[in-house]
Amino acid sequence: MMNSTPIVFVVDDDISVRESLELLIGQAQWRPQLFESAQAFLAHPRSLVPSCLVLDINLPDLNGLDLQNAMAGDRPKIPIIFITGYGDVPRSVRAMKAGAVEFLTKPFDDEVLLSAITDALASSRAALEREGDLRALRDARATLTPRENEVLEMVVAGRMNKVIASDLGISEITVKAHRGKVMRKMKARSLADLVKKVTQLAPPPD
Repeated sequence: MMNSTPIVFVVDDDISVRESLELLIGQAQWRPQLFESAQAFLAHPRSLVPSCLVLDINLPDLNGLDLQNAMAGDRPKIPIIFITGYGDVPRSVRAMKAGAVEFLTKPFDDEVLLSAITDALASSRAALEREGDLRALRDARATLTPRENEVLEMVVAGRMNKVIASDLGISEITVKAHRGKVMRKMKARSLADLVKKVTQLAPPPD
């Protein structure tokens, strides 16, 4: 069975920082995974359990802000906690605007970091649950027949059964039967719930 313990990734080129954070993270009953460079982290496969990234903003190759940009398309659901040895206000503002959950200046209090990690992992867990729910909705929609899909689109558009029947050239009883199958397959409790589910499946606007 896959280890479901939350993972805290650490990317920092300072081995002493990595070792101290490894100990702190382990004591909190999370699973630390350490990297000395941004490239090494990007080469690691995506995690399927709640996770977050503790990221040094000053790295010798690809810096922390560049890694944050790279992750925006590849791993957007991993919350980032930036750490830095310099009080860099412009870069901290840039990092937070790009979605970082925290920006800490070294040396930072262990409890402050642990609190930030706790919040980040809760956010990651919620994102993974939403992703799982959306995957289940897509799978359910894929089980609908072409006719059931036609009825679904008309139902969520607010069309009455008799109008749908007329447009599709079928009886109203047949429309009701298709509608019932759609509700069951989509696990919708009501029309409002069905509309909500279909809305969730709609692609985001450009």
